[in-house]
Amino acid sequence: MAHSHRPRIVFSEEIGYNGKKRLEGAAVKGVKDLKPLIEYLQDIQHLSSAISLLHWDQETYMPPGAGGARAEQLSALGGLAHDKSVGPEMQRILSQWVDLESGAIKGNEETWDEAARALLRESWRDYHKATKLPSEFVRRFGKAASISEQVWVEARKKSDFSRFAPHLKTMIALKKEEADYLGYQRSPYDALLDAYEPGMTVAQLVPLFASLRAKLVPLLEQIVHSPIQPNGDFLHRSYPPEKQLAFGQKVLEAMGYDFNCGRQDISAHPFTTSFHPTDVRITTRVDEGDLLSSLFSSIHEGGHALYDQGLNPDLYGTPLGEARSLGIHESQSRLWENGIGRSKALWRHFYPILQKTFPEGLEGVDLERFYAAINRVQPSLIRVEADELTYNLHIIIRFEIERALIEENLPVEALPALWNEKMRLYLGLTPPSDAQGVLQDIHWSGGAFGYFPTYTLGNLYAIQFLNQAKKEIPDLEGESARGNLLPLKQWLNEKIHRWGKQYASDELILRITGETLNPDYFVQYLKEKFTPIYRLA
Repeated sequence: MAHSHRPRIVFSEEIGYNGKKRLEGAAVKGVKDLKPLIEYLQDIQHLSSAISLLHWDQETYMPPGAGGARAEQLSALGGLAHDKSVGPEMQRILSQWVDLESGAIKGNEETWDEAARALLRESWRDYHKATKLPSEFVRRFGKAASISEQVWVEARKKSDFSRFAPHLKTMIALKKEEADYLGYQRSPYDALLDAYEPGMTVAQLVPLFASLRAKLVPLLEQIVHSPIQPNGDFLHRSYPPEKQLAFGQKVLEAMGYDFNCGRQDISAHPFTTSFHPTDVRITTRVDEGDLLSSLFSSIHEGGHALYDQGLNPDLYGTPLGEARSLGIHESQSRLWENGIGRSKALWRHFYPILQKTFPEGLEGVDLERFYAAINRVQPSLIRVEADELTYNLHIIIRFEIERALIEENLPVEALPALWNEKMRLYLGLTPPSDAQGVLQDIHWSGGAFGYFPTYTLGNLYAIQFLNQAKKEIPDLEGESARGNLLPLKQWLNEKIHRWGKQYASDELILRITGETLNPDYFVQYLKEKFTPIYRLA
């Protein structure tokens, strides 16, 4: 469907940004007065989109023999984009309105409206961080990351960590070098974390994770020891991949994912990539013996894609046309995947359709049994297939290992053993292979250290947002049970997507829900879901 409902920026002399009436006689300047900056940022974004397209192709259709040339291409384009983002022209344009040393807006800041101030503030922040990274380093990093990701794919296929280890060493060294360039107060890991969740620090995450773990572990103990244990064996019968993909597409369409401005393909690790709000692509993985893997990967990536399709196209390339943070981005995917995708309301509509799609596999399985099975709590080896409750333990493992690699100089050779030890400690499981253990995630191969914590932040944001949506959308559960998911999509467009980076994460959640991040909503949501399924006291 067309995005006719997408909020658009309106500019006029009488009406300010997003229709706010200006005070009579007030000479307030808006985003339209920053046209030279916007156009220059969009030129840079065109290069970044070309880089993203090459990455997407590398993960989907690139022939194996093209890896070396692709690394050179990515390195060259990455260097060009970086040079433009810190070069003399960028300095000339941005310095018209911002002091390049301090980031202060020149003149009276109050002469600019809120959106324009945010655009200038975030543009300077991006510029300031980019100027700290030498062009030579950016090129070197891009080339190393491209090669490392390709080796990871092969190492994962062969379940051989030793193939990947030298490249991981290189990426860790590069990320430490990057942290030194960026600067930090307490920990080099803070510098890396800030790239994905601006303002977040180790000092904030450690107590948050500890608090969450303290509340989840007792609930997990109750569930594991409950005499009621849903049987999900039927989910592992034979489900033809093409039918899985077709059903997933139906759910994506109901969510409002615009296939006229997107597509779904297959990759080793599901991901979403955006070149523009009119071209947002997702990938999934398909396993004939696992009905849920492809379906929930599609819903998860679809949630990411709705955010990217819901960004303002007029401000493409600027901070106001970009997602706020990885944590907020992850909140969108987790809200759809779990808050909606694992709700009984959604399956009142979609389960009869699923039964018709797979009559043999789901023969004799009623809605109650299916609902309990898709919400089964069981420690698992693979993060992306973990249940909502144990998922955060996977994140804590990765967070602790990342800190050890970056802060404590943990030898890469010790990584598989440490991984397996923490899996036994937190989840009671021992990975039988590297592929099902330390090699399962793509993140470290591309240097994405500091990324994993945003998944847990996303879980917490998601349920707090959903809790508010249920208050504001009339009969949200009833609409879901009728297969009408567009009211929720439009609510998210209005409350989150349209604003880009105008508000900081903590400010955004406060504006929407009336309070700061509160993990109790997530814990209560889990208790309300699992108590009837497992008949907990």
